[in-house]
Amino acid sequence: MACFATAIIAYFLGSIPTGFLVGKARGIDVRKVGSGNIGATNAFRVLGRTAGVIVLLVDALKGLLAVSVVPVFVHHFLSPAANWDEPTWEYQEIIAGVLAILGHNYTCWLGFKGGKGIATSAGVLAALIPYTFLIGLGTWAIVCAATRYVSVASIAAALVLPLATWLTGKSFRLIAVAAILTLLAIYKHKANIERLMNGTEHKIGRKNPPSAGTAIT
Repeated sequence: MACFATAIIAYFLGSIPTGFLVGKARGIDVRKVGSGNIGATNAFRVLGRTAGVIVLLVDALKGLLAVSVVPVFVHHFLSPAANWDEPTWEYQEIIAGVLAILGHNYTCWLGFKGGKGIATSAGVLAALIPYTFLIGLGTWAIVCAATRYVSVASIAAALVLPLATWLTGKSFRLIAVAAILTLLAIYKHKANIERLMNGTEHKIGRKNPPSAGTAIT
């Protein structure tokens, strides 16, 4: 019951379509401009820097709160008499983190179509595996600066997650979670990978962004 409650609450927390809501507040449907994605990168491109920062931070906060708050809430209100040991807490945090990311990627409020989950995954990792998060963030920054492709940086950061988790001595469960997040991130970037192979992927700093379906997110 506790696992089910954690999963449901975390999913709905993650499913809040931040980019869509911020765009609507400004009279813009981000699904119809830029890349058509509701994530932070498209928000930066079509809504501006301030809106992009808001979307980025709120999407990351969804993942952070899912891991750090949802299990505590469930334990306190739904199973206060239960004595959760360390593995139980870890399982609850993993469930919360994964479901928050799935909520963002497949939000029920927009026909189960959402973002790529990079910012929300970053929030989950910051709470669940902080050293892995820092290694991934550093990788993202270096690759993004070197290539000017957000998509390449995001994929590179995702690829280092399992190794970083292993090197920092975390449990097999967390290594498996990192591997799942890697596969999910790569899957959500399949269109970007195709554009990279075709030489049509959008770089940071390029003027006149492509129309929906041709830009990165």
